[in-house]
Amino acid sequence: MICDVAPAGVLRAETPAARHWIREAPRRAIALPGASCLDPGIAEAMNSSRHVRVPADGRGPGIDRKALWVVSEVGLPTIVKACVSCRSTRHRPTGKIRVNANHKLLDVWLLICCDLCGRTSKIPVHERVNVRALDNERLLRFENNDPAMVRQLTMDASLAHKAAYQLDWTGTWQLDTDVPFYDLQREDAAPLEVIIRFELPAPVRVEKLLTAGFGLSRPAVRGMVDSGRIRLPLPIDAKAREDFTFLVVTAAPLSPERA
Repeated sequence: MICDVAPAGVLRAETPAARHWIREAPRRAIALPGASCLDPGIAEAMNSSRHVRVPADGRGPGIDRKALWVVSEVGLPTIVKACVSCRSTRHRPTGKIRVNANHKLLDVWLLICCDLCGRTSKIPVHERVNVRALDNERLLRFENNDPAMVRQLTMDASLAHKAAYQLDWTGTWQLDTDVPFYDLQREDAAPLEVIIRFELPAPVRVEKLLTAGFGLSRPAVRGMVDSGRIRLPLPIDAKAREDFTFLVVTAAPLSPERA
């Protein structure tokens, strides 16, 4: 049997003798607590940035089923830097970008607000850059406080490194996962290919994705990885922030001595 992910929550099953439709199990969303409240403009920019949740065509040899998990965006990361007016280190974007012109030179700052005292601070995006060095469309987005640009700058790890602050991704994502008609702990379960897509570059431990997605304990997941039933392209303790695919197979591969 070969099952493909299809639109409108439906799986298509094909056999040599017949074709029929199987309804998909309800999608599960595993959310992390503490998602921040966003202004409507930034929230709309988050929604418009999301990927189409359809996996690419094709599958590996021997794969009978395919599932799509999405690390979906529910909030922007907290900017962690010391406030000059109070002891807080928690800041949020104000939704504003300030552009200051000095003849042909420009300064561009992302404005952030302290969670505790409300003081506004500036994060340098461009300093003393020639106006001709900036793409005109990008400059207009700065000048118009474009919400998508605010979102992009807030999540920019390279900007955080350059300006010497940290990003706290707690409560910024949830895992939407669907594995219809699949019992992972059955030894004879059909091989499965799982595609994980990220809507935001939140660093998430691979083990956390597996335990949340399959609803299993850490020892159970680690046992399946160690035995070779779950085949990962990166270590289980690694933090992923980009799309990847892993496989679940029916049995552990044979060792060289037993092959």
